[in-house]
Amino acid sequence: MRYLITGGAGFVGSHLAERLLTRGDSVVLLDNLSTGSMENIRHLKSFEKLQYQLDSIENKQLLTELVDDADVVIHLAAAVGVRLIVESPVRTIETNVNGTQLVLEAASKKRKLVVTASTSEVYGKSTNFPFREDSDLVLGPTTKGRWSYAASKALDEFLALSYWKEKKLPVIVVRFFNTVGPRQTGRYGMVLPNFVSQALDNQPITIYGSGKQSRCFCDVRDTVEGLIRLMDNERSIGEVVNIGNTEEVSIEDLARIVKQRCGSSSELVYIPYEQAYEPGFEDMARRIPCIEKLESLTSFRPRTPLTEIIDRVTSYFREKRASAQTRPVTGSAIR
Repeated sequence: MRYLITGGAGFVGSHLAERLLTRGDSVVLLDNLSTGSMENIRHLKSFEKLQYQLDSIENKQLLTELVDDADVVIHLAAAVGVRLIVESPVRTIETNVNGTQLVLEAASKKRKLVVTASTSEVYGKSTNFPFREDSDLVLGPTTKGRWSYAASKALDEFLALSYWKEKKLPVIVVRFFNTVGPRQTGRYGMVLPNFVSQALDNQPITIYGSGKQSRCFCDVRDTVEGLIRLMDNERSIGEVVNIGNTEEVSIEDLARIVKQRCGSSSELVYIPYEQAYEPGFEDMARRIPCIEKLESLTSFRPRTPLTEIIDRVTSYFREKRASAQTRPVTGSAIR
């Protein structure tokens, strides 16, 4: 099989590419490196069945050619991270909505299977736990830019499902719940890599809000496994499916566990949302997936324990720092 992954140099994309290449599939990555990184895929260059294009999905001619050559398109390219959403709402909306429409339009000509990545953010402020795929979505007002990401991804879902219903384009919509693991950056507000980095530096671990808000963290290996099983199952077509772990933890407890696993002397510091992001920022108190549909379709459910996830992320950061310290310095220091 030949897979096209948009956003393929990103965190999830690079792990998915690695898994597909390892099982013998051909993989083409399309990424403009706005949030992805060549460092994420450098170790994959030895695979003969890997190709990559450093370009935008807005290059319609290139996108059309790549989609035509693919058997399956996994659309992961998106604006991600709370900080990026708050700071660049226009970019968030345009990247997510326009990009998804271009991918679906290109795929519909040859009816190529498209897997569209969505997010648990679409559930918004719903208190109907756990979140089921057919639950109502409860978003905040349009005057609060924080909800622009959720709204844009919800529109992506509507677009994908409309292409399935009207144009018979096979699509699968997956809602990710806090996927974490090695190669994830904290640059855009991702909580676990930020906590681990701060703990390893024995710097204050910064908790936004009260810390009582809870999340469920899913190891990227489990996310990739769920994705692949859904793609390989025709019963998934036309469905919206949650992919996440059901082990719930408060953010302040997460900080404490990270501190303990890292052997850190960091103190826990609480920062009001208004100071961390913007005045009037809203957050969800809990975010828990119902994964009955995932298990029914694939006989799989994410089970990697939180402590193992944290240890994997910690090991990644330690290895990355050790590598940076031993890397030879190039160029002259004299000017």
